[in-house]
Amino acid sequence: MTENTQQQTAPTTELPTTYAPAEVEGPLYERWVDRGYFTADAKSDKPPYTIVIPPPNVTGALHLGHAFQVTLMDALTRRKRMQGFETLWLPGMDHAGIATQNKVEQQLAEEGKSRHDLGRDEFVERVWQWKEEYGGRILGQLRRLGAGLDWSRERFTMDEGLSKAVQKIFKDLYEDGLIYRAERIINWCPRCLTAISDIEVEYQDDAGELVSIRYGEGDDSLVVATTRAETMLGDTAVAVHPDDERYKHLVGKQIKLPLTDRTIPVVADTHVDPEFGTGAVKVTPAHDPNDFEIGRRHDLPSLTVMDEHGIITVHGPFLGLDRFEARSAIVGALKEQGRIVAEKRPYMHSVGHCSRCKTTVEPRLSMQWWVKVGPLAQAAGDAVRDGSVEIHPKELSRRYFDWVDNMHDWCISRQLWWGHRIPIWYGPEGQVVCVGPDEQPPGTEAEGWTQDPDVLDTWFSSGLWPFSTLGWPEKTPDLAKFYSTDVLLTGHDIIFFWVARMMMFGLYAMDGEVPFKTVALTGLVRDEFGKKMSKSNPNAVDPLDWMNAYGSDAVRFTLANGANPGADVPIGEDWVKASRNFANKIWNATRFALMNGATIEGPLPDASEMSATDRWILSRLNETVAQVDAYYEDFQFAKLSESLYHFAWDEVFAWYVELSKTTFFAGGEGAKVSGRVLGEVLDVMLRLLHPIVPFVTDTLWTTLTGGESLVIADWPKDSGFRDDAAEKEIELVQQVVTEVRRFRKEQGLQDAQKVPARLTLDGTPLVAHEAAIRQILRLQPEGEGFAATATLPVAGAAVALDLSGTIDVAAERKRLAKDLAAAEKEKAQAEAKLGNEAFLAKAPDNVVDKIKGRLTKADADIARIQAQLATLPQA
Repeated sequence: MTENTQQQTAPTTELPTTYAPAEVEGPLYERWVDRGYFTADAKSDKPPYTIVIPPPNVTGALHLGHAFQVTLMDALTRRKRMQGFETLWLPGMDHAGIATQNKVEQQLAEEGKSRHDLGRDEFVERVWQWKEEYGGRILGQLRRLGAGLDWSRERFTMDEGLSKAVQKIFKDLYEDGLIYRAERIINWCPRCLTAISDIEVEYQDDAGELVSIRYGEGDDSLVVATTRAETMLGDTAVAVHPDDERYKHLVGKQIKLPLTDRTIPVVADTHVDPEFGTGAVKVTPAHDPNDFEIGRRHDLPSLTVMDEHGIITVHGPFLGLDRFEARSAIVGALKEQGRIVAEKRPYMHSVGHCSRCKTTVEPRLSMQWWVKVGPLAQAAGDAVRDGSVEIHPKELSRRYFDWVDNMHDWCISRQLWWGHRIPIWYGPEGQVVCVGPDEQPPGTEAEGWTQDPDVLDTWFSSGLWPFSTLGWPEKTPDLAKFYSTDVLLTGHDIIFFWVARMMMFGLYAMDGEVPFKTVALTGLVRDEFGKKMSKSNPNAVDPLDWMNAYGSDAVRFTLANGANPGADVPIGEDWVKASRNFANKIWNATRFALMNGATIEGPLPDASEMSATDRWILSRLNETVAQVDAYYEDFQFAKLSESLYHFAWDEVFAWYVELSKTTFFAGGEGAKVSGRVLGEVLDVMLRLLHPIVPFVTDTLWTTLTGGESLVIADWPKDSGFRDDAAEKEIELVQQVVTEVRRFRKEQGLQDAQKVPARLTLDGTPLVAHEAAIRQILRLQPEGEGFAATATLPVAGAAVALDLSGTIDVAAERKRLAKDLAAAEKEKAQAEAKLGNEAFLAKAPDNVVDKIKGRLTKADADIARIQAQLATLPQA
């Protein structure tokens, strides 16, 4: 079933009585790294398997979302390594432009300084110092989780190689006409003082005000409504629909703009919805993206009326006011002039906020750098449509297409100091020169040459991640061996931010070769009640706390066990405790097995030498191998975890070990055969579990087999062995044991309490299992004076029990008679209501359904209690 090619030593059966994760995990991980298990070899002739980690921000610490995705990626790569692939899981971090700059600016503010006090060069040096001090924390936390990353290839989006890649692709895109500079409306954050992209804007319903303002006088007036009254100072037109009869007489005329000395035209534009509001809209081209487009169509001027801080820069009485102060001041001034026709307050409407600092975003006309995404997005969409890239689960591909098929040009410039500086130089005569890697600037500052002050959007550099990390633009051995990558595993929440960017750049830079073959999208980690975890809520959890308390394996198994493709993952501490108990169960059961002769020495005995119990567990083992393989290929981590849990806990530990105890205690050839079977089962089971719970499995496996490490062991294969007859036979045993256990519990018998019993098993396959059944159920042989006070017919056999010395029959009959009377009363009441036509005519369907449910339950209770009474002797 496995082909273990490792150097093995004689196994030892010595294991501590309890498993202590804190003592095992750290040293074991460092041993894996020191032995080079995670280091990929580009010269290997093994087939490659590559995953690049979604680079965490240097600002962060490991949160449960990171731990979740890291666990799944680690499971994928560990399995592929065991399957014989040359596996590269490449680590790294993102410089996270806005987020990191904000962190350092906050640090400076505590010193009473700003970045401008330091100047650009000194500030950037300060950020690098911050990155060195804090940036490595998350990498250490990844090691704590057991992530099998190739640390020899660790990358950073602003290291020398990746910076070269950024310059190279910028120049290529620029020369191909796919990067350009233009004045457009962008999303501006007055707090971060930079442009941000559409997908970095978070929308929420805010309570604002909607005011209706009359523009113009008399018959030449119309009413517009706005939630941003302060922008009226920048209006350069009012627009109406060309077919709106109400305003046809005004189209082309000039009307007075209130509070100003200006007149503005009324223009006809099909963008206006005549059914919405008054059918007339104010046009502010410098402060609204739709208005900007109207302005371009009608050649309207664009007037910027507030600065980068959101401060009004025009018109005397409002000059110098903050945008929100100006809003109330302008409404007040309009009221004094009688221009306010209607007000609605509060008015709930969707407002954009900066995803980094939550400040209300201001649409603003600005000169920026853009990527022309049309042809790039087309290629990114086609790669999924033609099957070159598979999105999993498939139903989420619609969200991908919704984005790439409707993508606007991408604003890539940011007014920050931390990031990749835009490689454009401006000359004294208006020259514009793009400087590629290894090229010198065209001139010096003394000669009148200056570099563009902006930096690139963080997602520009992280969009190159699958190939820049492998050495592109150089033709490196790593790039030749490991590109394109196999799987991108990431959250569905960044399908727009990151996945689409990598698709566009990968196809462009790598001559049409996709950056990854499969996109496996996960959900988000939530608390046990399904609520989003955040630092502002008391439900946020530091996974290190749980790892320290319960072990990394417990956290990993809990996360994997909730990982249904694309679905959010609820997690609570009780579930982590349960996973800790599972790890302990694996430990204790393996320790018992080792002490009772479990071994991998020698070949597996022939099936003819095995008991039905042995053949049953090997049949179930192979079925489990096949199931787990199928689930891995479909990224069904929850199902494969559940399958492994059920096999290990229920079938191996709860049934096979218990059914085999009599064989082990008896010794002889049967014990040797079962010992070898149990060793085989544990060997394969630990291999299957290893990608999810690597620490406890490696410790147990090396003890069992003497092998070097599970990290480099062979992945098990389904041998094809199945034994339907043995499976049916053990099912009969399970039925007998389960039924008698149920009866014992109903009678209030303790688990350890022994009961005299007669087993009538003649003519059934159960005969061979009598000793095991008695052992498990604590059933003593019938002795002198045995009196069958209860007989349970089950699975074609009969189990007669003598309960005379174990329960008070009279008291038990009295209790059951009372329960029976209550159930019969409940049934009579339900039947009476359901037989009442007047009641049925008036009662809602849900009430009737509830009463029908009560009747069904009452019938079941009556049958159950009567069966219990029938098994009791007469008092």
